[in-house]
Amino acid sequence: MSSELMAGGPSADDPHGAAGEPGAGSGLSRRRRWVAAMAVGAVLAAAAGVGASTVIKSPAQAAAEAGPPPADVLTAVVERRVLTETLVLRGKVTADQTIPVTPAVNAGAGAARPVVTKVAVAAGDTVAAGRVLLEVSGRPVFALEGGLPVYRDLKPGAEGDDVAQLQHALGRTGHGTGSDRRGVFGAGTKAALTAFYASIGYDPLPAQADGGGAVKAAEETVTGARRALEDAREALQRNSGTTAGTEPAGGKATTGGSTSDLRKAVTRAQEDLDNAQKALSEARAADGPMLPAGEVVFLKAFPARVASVTVKVGSTVSGPVLTMSAGELVVEGRLRPHQKGMVRAQQKVRILAELSGTTVTGKVLSVADTMQSGQSEATDKNTEGEGAAPAGREGYLVVVRPDSALDPGLSGQDVRLTVEAASTEGAALVVPGSAISAGADGRTTVTVVAANGSERRVEVRPGTTGDGFVEVVPVEPGALHEGEAVVTGVDVRTAQ
Repeated sequence: MSSELMAGGPSADDPHGAAGEPGAGSGLSRRRRWVAAMAVGAVLAAAAGVGASTVIKSPAQAAAEAGPPPADVLTAVVERRVLTETLVLRGKVTADQTIPVTPAVNAGAGAARPVVTKVAVAAGDTVAAGRVLLEVSGRPVFALEGGLPVYRDLKPGAEGDDVAQLQHALGRTGHGTGSDRRGVFGAGTKAALTAFYASIGYDPLPAQADGGGAVKAAEETVTGARRALEDAREALQRNSGTTAGTEPAGGKATTGGSTSDLRKAVTRAQEDLDNAQKALSEARAADGPMLPAGEVVFLKAFPARVASVTVKVGSTVSGPVLTMSAGELVVEGRLRPHQKGMVRAQQKVRILAELSGTTVTGKVLSVADTMQSGQSEATDKNTEGEGAAPAGREGYLVVVRPDSALDPGLSGQDVRLTVEAASTEGAALVVPGSAISAGADGRTTVTVVAANGSERRVEVRPGTTGDGFVEVVPVEPGALHEGEAVVTGVDVRTAQ
């Protein structure tokens, strides 16, 4: 079949076309056939586009028609272990006792003002009991062992706990106080104090400024009273003609006054002698060496440390000249009001010296009942340790005692304290904090997911919290076991 027949063109019987004229319709027929073919192609292309549109989609349209992705749960395994709740705060290493030393030393005769004439220690030095720290206007200032602050000059005849402290301190330096009663400054204490001053190269100051004049005067009074008594007794014997205490016939002495008058004179002379001897004992008791309050610093324990020295030879004494620290090193920190109830005595503490990386353990020694003022709370908010105020700032003072002695070099350094605020009694069931749910009815539950995907709720009682975990105790015994999976959240997965 020819292409013309397929296209509907003129046949061999009619070569001129339908118009009956030779070649008249051939061009028009071809144009009509071309237009018809184009129309058919357009229809077919449109149909193909419609068909393709039902199969091919843009990524955005595909995502829109896909809808939300399926949801999945996140789970965690129930564990059995010891759980601790910790609190982190800043602390500062300090001595159990810190004392500023301000000598109250008299300038001495001819001196215009108290001046430092010798500095025997430097900051950081370790000192023993009895060591001279410095010299002011030629007089020593030394350290002795004792916890009671000095508040008065101690002189012979004094009594009290401070005297007992001096006696103990002298004994610790090798100078015993003999038979003196505890707390009484007697002859033994005088001898011990004199010996101690000699051991450090100084003479003690006399308790009496008269150079012994009171004792000498009392001795002279005793001598006169004794002689007067002897004279009275001799007179009575001479005039009675008998031994003292008898009287001749008639009641009159052979010479002088009556026997009764002579006896009265003897009695009075004896009373005068007794009084003079008593005064002499008192004068002697008050005489001897003294311990001026300005020459001694009592510290709780030795060896002690020199924290700082603020003077040099030639400085005028007008305030503290050095600072001493004694006793074991402890760590002081500050607690915020909301943290105070979490910390109590005997709780375990980890002490981290950040400069050296050294860690030691300790225990809470005490927690103050009242807040100590310091820097403003706004300043403290920028500090580390869960908002805890560092040492020296506002908060409740907490004192931590290390289990072993700290390196003396840590004195004054800041450290990190990790307080074990609570702990489970042995291993306990624990879950992440996000696994706990609280219902409107007040019940606390966890959702357990079985291996087949089924879920069940278990009511629990939460306990100690720490490190993101919570101790849980099932209300129904045996309802929750180690190794089971509990729901901690939902994971919405994004379609790829």
